Amino acid sequence: MRFSSLLLFSAIVVCALSALVNSEVEGIPEDKLLVVTVATKETDGYRRFLRTAKHFNYTVKVLGRDQKWKGGDYMSAPGGGQKVRLLKEGLKEMKDDGQIILFIDSYDVVFASGPKELLKKFQQTKHRVVFSSETLIWPDRHLEDKYPHVREGNRFLGSGGFIGYLPNIKELIANWTGDDGDSDQLFFTKVYTDQSKRKSINITLDNKCRLFQNLHGALDDVVLKFEDSQVRLRNVLYDTLPVIVHGNGPTKLQINYLGNYIPNTWTFESGCTVCHEDLRSLTALQENEYPLVVIGIFIQQPTPFVTVFFERLLKLQHPKNKIKLFIFNKEAHHQRQVRSFLKDYGSLYENVTVIEPEEEMDGAASRNLGLDLCRRDQDCDYFFSLDIEVVLKNKDTLKILIEQNLPIVAPMITRAGRLWSNFWGALSGDGYYARSEDYVDIVQGRRVGVWNVPYVSNVYLVKGSLLRRELKDYELFSSSDPDMAFCHNIRNKGIFMYVTNMHTFGRILSTENYQTGHLHNDLWQIFENPVDWEERYIHENYTRIMKDKLIENPCPDVYWFPVFSTVACNHMIEEMEHYGKWSGGGNADNRITGGYENVPTIDIHMIQINFEKEWQKFLVEYVVPITEKMFPGYYTKGGGCRFLRYDCSIQAPRKGWALLHPGRLTHYHEGLPTTAGVRYIAVSFVDP
Repeated sequence: MRFSSLLLFSAIVVCALSALVNSEVEGIPEDKLLVVTVATKETDGYRRFLRTAKHFNYTVKVLGRDQKWKGGDYMSAPGGGQKVRLLKEGLKEMKDDGQIILFIDSYDVVFASGPKELLKKFQQTKHRVVFSSETLIWPDRHLEDKYPHVREGNRFLGSGGFIGYLPNIKELIANWTGDDGDSDQLFFTKVYTDQSKRKSINITLDNKCRLFQNLHGALDDVVLKFEDSQVRLRNVLYDTLPVIVHGNGPTKLQINYLGNYIPNTWTFESGCTVCHEDLRSLTALQENEYPLVVIGIFIQQPTPFVTVFFERLLKLQHPKNKIKLFIFNKEAHHQRQVRSFLKDYGSLYENVTVIEPEEEMDGAASRNLGLDLCRRDQDCDYFFSLDIEVVLKNKDTLKILIEQNLPIVAPMITRAGRLWSNFWGALSGDGYYARSEDYVDIVQGRRVGVWNVPYVSNVYLVKGSLLRRELKDYELFSSSDPDMAFCHNIRNKGIFMYVTNMHTFGRILSTENYQTGHLHNDLWQIFENPVDWEERYIHENYTRIMKDKLIENPCPDVYWFPVFSTVACNHMIEEMEHYGKWSGGGNADNRITGGYENVPTIDIHMIQINFEKEWQKFLVEYVVPITEKMFPGYYTKGGGCRFLRYDCSIQAPRKGWALLHPGRLTHYHEGLPTTAGVRYIAVSFVDP
């Protein structure tokens, strides 16, 4: 008899093991899973949630659409009871006991993997309901002693996500009688910490974050994992790959950052996988069908190359009868450029509004007013904010930004030669700049895409519909720090800001040390803004001198090449004439050492207009390289003409072209008479 009993017992064990193996092999069918969420309005976070759900083919049921949210601001205070009420109502008609319900937040959640992995991990817990877990207890720390202890992993319940069988979920919420503003987290915590209820419903926590990863209190525990064209979040503390990532509490910026990569939004192999989705194409539109844009131009400090700014504005590819200009100018110094531009071209635009220095409006007020001009104009499709120090080299910038079809999007611009840009990748604890892990890669173009960021400035596009709905508040900017205030208000409303580096757009000028005491102050910008100085003042063919053999050799050892632009020549002449203190052309000259000039000319020295170090910089950057090429072995520190020894003359000098020759020893020379007009010559001695 004992032998028979042993056989029977063995048979039972074998059957049980067989059933267990079959269950694990078969798994839960994916069509048994239903994702349930609450979203009373469509936010950018909600749309991101749906995109990630669609990516993995989750079936989603949304509760509370178009209802008023009464659940409170449970990010900073207890609330969220409305979610439980809506869930309870939404499950009433469901009858399938095999149905699996995943109840999850949506505004701050992304899926990192699909239903198959989620269901497998749920099944492996061997419980009927699994809640997400947290390292922090909230909202009532006095309940800590009631929590069961765990040997390893997070001990406390998070209500932002749980999964379970339909009958058990119904039992879980059956006793909910609270108000919409009551705490859902507190309700579920009390259920879980009640041992009898925990056992009856068969609840456990996802202690090691295999299913759910709540970011609050765990930011140091997670890293992005790039592998085989996939991007996952890895919990390094427990070596797990969560299926669902939740930016709960004060971690909204972190989930936004992670959402730039998860799920496979950007990978090293494929780059940006979503940057060409949901675009608004302008290609097929007739001119009268283009969106109306209000362009806000803000001049808040003395800035170099303002004339060039307006030249580029004219080249911006958008019908001018579909542009309204709002120009705020705080600087009297720039009134001449603004008025000249409007006199010549203002009539091309649909409308022009100008705020001049005499009106004494501050920067924040001007920006609020600019946005409001678009907000109150039902025809305004976009507001394009553009600071005067922005060098917008890409004439298609506005078209590119409009086609991105995003709420707020900025073209990435940088300061030449520096990591400074017009966006921040992260914020510090006090709300100011912090460098994200990918910031340098984005700025230097090693990662290209469209990036959700917490801060943009200087140049960005805002949808007009956004201003008339979510951004109805007039005071979006404040005088303390307008850009910080604006971005803070945008983030608080759950609106995403983006920056794109998919194209090269331009750069931003340095306004430091910009002096306004000269006629053409931009001439002095060779140190602060060398790239812009070169574009403005160096001949367009200078870079072709060697490559295309553009340098000429009119006389032996005399080289003739383009160096200055026409604008540079004009500005130099006008600057000298404006100064006006020409020498008398005699031998006596107290400006030079010894006071005697062997070869007197009517001249002004560069030092007289405080241009000596700028001129020296010009020689070193643009003349010295030619000298070293034309005269090998000669290394430097730093009108018409006749060369007597060779009886060779250059009788038709070109504006902006330079003559380079060895000087008096072998190339004693004289100036030929001027036959018409006034000849101006910039002379330098390049010593070894």
